[in-house]
Amino acid sequence: MVQLGKILIGGGLALLVLGAFVWTAGKVGFRGMPGDIRYEGDRTNFYFPIVTCLVISVLMTGLLALAGWLWGLWNR
Repeated sequence: MVQLGKILIGGGLALLVLGAFVWTAGKVGFRGMPGDIRYEGDRTNFYFPIVTCLVISVLMTGLLALAGWLWGLWNR
């Protein structure tokens, strides 16, 4: 149970940091990256953040690979 508690606290802290980053980015005016699909018609608005999703995917993959590598070093 101790290990599960540590995982939950770590996940909660990660969500807190991510939420603060997203909130701050919205406050400073971040509206997406170049390459995101945006259509604004007379009655319709459509936004698909494809480039933003790709960048976040690459960053998360790198962070998870780094975390796995550090976890392997920690448990030797």
